[in-house]
Amino acid sequence: RLHAMAHITGGGIPGNLKRVIPEGLAAEIETSAWDTPPLFQFLEQQGKVERDEMYRAFNMGIGYIVVADENTANDVIDATDGFAIGSIVASEGGDRVRLLG
Repeated sequence: RLHAMAHITGGGIPGNLKRVIPEGLAAEIETSAWDTPPLFQFLEQQGKVERDEMYRAFNMGIGYIVVADENTANDVIDATDGFAIGSIVASEGGDRVRLLG
């Protein structure tokens, strides 16, 4: 069962994913789950851009995020040739998207 989908455009992962995460929950994203494409590494290094700002401004190689229930996640991964990048956890206020890793 799919719960939400987020197209990661301007606003990056935090800005777009938080729109589909209900109050009381947070997405914990393991940024080490994928290799950042060389273009973003170049922009970060040459532009002296802070890592957090890179995730706020760019998609960092993740163009679309599907939030699926745990029993459906593997089917979604298989059908899309995707991969898991995090989980949804209970949260008391604060950020709805936490970047880990």
